Amino acid sequence: MAKSKSSSKKATKQPIYSIDKKAENFLFKYLNNASPTGFEAEGQKIWLDYIKPYIDKYEVDYYGTTYGIINPDAKFKVVIEAHADEISWFVSYIGEDGLINVIRNGGSDHMIAPSKRVNLHTKNGIVKGIFGWPAIHLRDASKDTAPSVKNITIDVGAANKKEVEDMGIHVGTVITYEDELMILNNKFYTGRALDNRMGGFMIAQVARLLSENKDKLPFALYIVNSVQEEIGLRGAQMVVERIKPNLAIITDVCHDTTTPMIDKKVSGDFKCGNGPVITYGPAVHNILREQILDTAEKNEIAFQRDAASRSTGTDTDAFAYGNAGVPSALISLALKYMHTTVETVAKSDVEAVISLIYETLKNINPKTSYKYL
Repeated sequence: MAKSKSSSKKATKQPIYSIDKKAENFLFKYLNNASPTGFEAEGQKIWLDYIKPYIDKYEVDYYGTTYGIINPDAKFKVVIEAHADEISWFVSYIGEDGLINVIRNGGSDHMIAPSKRVNLHTKNGIVKGIFGWPAIHLRDASKDTAPSVKNITIDVGAANKKEVEDMGIHVGTVITYEDELMILNNKFYTGRALDNRMGGFMIAQVARLLSENKDKLPFALYIVNSVQEEIGLRGAQMVVERIKPNLAIITDVCHDTTTPMIDKKVSGDFKCGNGPVITYGPAVHNILREQILDTAEKNEIAFQRDAASRSTGTDTDAFAYGNAGVPSALISLALKYMHTTVETVAKSDVEAVISLIYETLKNINPKTSYKYL
């Protein structure tokens, strides 16, 4: 997430990658499938099925982090990574009146919940529900109560607690919003869970490019789709110890700060359509970041700069400080309306991030020293 001031670098050259129909079909299938934190399996299956033709082997860890490997026998290991999970809700209480109370699974926003349609994921399949809210006519405007986790409830059309339970719903049932991906003005992708399954889409396209262009890399490339980022980078913490990489390039989202009510002096200056956001910060390795910046300038890919005062708030931190330290860098995608059902990114930025990661990988030399001094 964007932490402070930023600057941008303009360019005019078109990225070498363009989203085609095959990629977009995968994107819609992948994004429209639910992948809540801790329950990412179905989304991981879709993602893995897509990348299988472009990789040499794959592995899945105990909690579901999934990764494909290109050139697996090479000693030098490079990771490109995104996280696969989306924010959601858990059933925390079922009232005798059949209404359901919830708690967060990740950073779900209680303010947007009222009037949203939801899917409750049970062993018997999906049960439809809604976040209800009292009509405006019946509320005292002078004492209007804002939505909170304490007062939002889900209605599944049940008359009582037993009827809810007979549907297969219980405490711990996970809940996701129903909203699906759409295209806005032929320039933007909009929907739930673009944070950060758009990253999973982008690294999958990098794998596809490398395969279709028959690029030979002098290192092993791990294309990693991590779980449980939304509750503390947990999947990345586990998989960095499993892979023990030599380098890691992470992709995630940051805020488009042209969004109303955001202070650019506090949150930085980023805009959808202005290119990838490249982060400076303690967890970001200076040499690797400069390689990425040089690659962007060489290929005339427009980019924006971010400065993170402490942590980046992304899986970059888990990789950077895992396995006794891994040189890591962060390439972000500017996104509007984070943690809502209308998260929005520019198609041109998605293409540019894919291009930038792809071109950077082609320039990585395992003999380069990433030592600090």
